[in-house]
Amino acid sequence: MVSSLERLVRMLSGGFSNQEQAFENPPLYAHILVKFRPLPQLAAGSLLLEQSYAINPAAPYRIRVLRAERQGDQLIIHNQALVNDQRFWGAVDDAQLRNQIQPDDLRPLEGCAYVVKEEGDGFVGEVEPGCRCLVERKGATSYLVSRLELNRDGMKTIDRGHDPVTHEHLWGSLPGPFEFARTDDYSNEIPESWAELLSR
Repeated sequence: MVSSLERLVRMLSGGFSNQEQAFENPPLYAHILVKFRPLPQLAAGSLLLEQSYAINPAAPYRIRVLRAERQGDQLIIHNQALVNDQRFWGAVDDAQLRNQIQPDDLRPLEGCAYVVKEEGDGFVGEVEPGCRCLVERKGATSYLVSRLELNRDGMKTIDRGHDPVTHEHLWGSLPGPFEFARTDDYSNEIPESWAELLSR
């Protein structure tokens, strides 16, 4: 039987696009591409994330290494930055470059893990409580409030930044979540060696 952790990693391992939403609401939503690909050379559950605007996919505005694991009865997705991340731009589509990512290239992002639970046939995750996931944007520091809904067909995400002192909403989607359809499935790239580790 497939564990909830393995199911989460398999469901994340793919490409996603909000093309339909962006084309229907061009003033409100940019056309964004999101890809998660397994990194077999790193700890089980490690995925490379790249988010980019469809008009310039070679220059991602967000690149991270995520690592999903079980902690007690919870599923956690750890968020890690890459040191000098421009070295790895495009690695999500370049296996040779992707394989060069090593543990020494990773920097944990404190307070930015997602706490995930099963819901229906998919998963829902939110950034851990505590307002500690700090983000620099347009010269100002804010804390991130983020929610992810994932299923077999796609995912919905919403990111918002708030002032650390006043908790005022500073940035992020007011109209509602980004709605992504699944365009690619990379779950066949998950190494067999992860199966036992993810089943625990």
